[in-house]
Amino acid sequence: MKKLAILGMSAAMLLSGCGDGSQNTSNTIRNSSSNAPMNSNMNTNMNSNSMNSNMMSNVNSNSTAVVQDNFWTTAAQGGMAEVELGKLAASKATNAEVKQFAQMMVTDHTKANTELKTLAAKKSVTLPTEVSSSHKSLMEDLNKKTGADFDKAYVDAMVDDHEEDVEFFKDKSEGSSDADVKAFAAKTLPTLQKHLEMIKGIQAKMK
Repeated sequence: MKKLAILGMSAAMLLSGCGDGSQNTSNTIRNSSSNAPMNSNMNTNMNSNSMNSNMMSNVNSNSTAVVQDNFWTTAAQGGMAEVELGKLAASKATNAEVKQFAQMMVTDHTKANTELKTLAAKKSVTLPTEVSSSHKSLMEDLNKKTGADFDKAYVDAMVDDHEEDVEFFKDKSEGSSDADVKAFAAKTLPTLQKHLEMIKGIQAKMK
């Protein structure tokens, strides 16, 4: 009887040991399975972060291109507008000084526009061929005016335009990273400053 009891206890201990091993194996499998989604999520997040980084890099690159192109667009459209507005004022203005100034706009800005086109061609830059929508609106408004009303509206517009032009070209002449742009802006700036001084003098006489 004692031998049977001892054998029974041994068998129970063996069964108990097998049970723990099975449970440990099961736990290992479950733990491995539960880690799989985590690893998958980590890989997905890493890939997503990499894609986001690439997208931001492209956006920054495109933004830089837009900033660089800003000079060419602004200078070309502004120059064309001064010529077209000058032609309009030369034919419609009644004030002799305004007519003289308008003709100077046509002459000086046609010359500057030609130099800008030459520089753009050298650098393989495509310039816009039309004035901006804001300048188109200004021309439409001026076309509706006559006499002294036209003269004053044109002069006021020229003061505003040249204040912006002087600030813009001064900034480019001092801070552009493109040596050619910097040189062109520096060369053109004195003419714009002269225009601004003259048109302000004409405006002062109208008040």
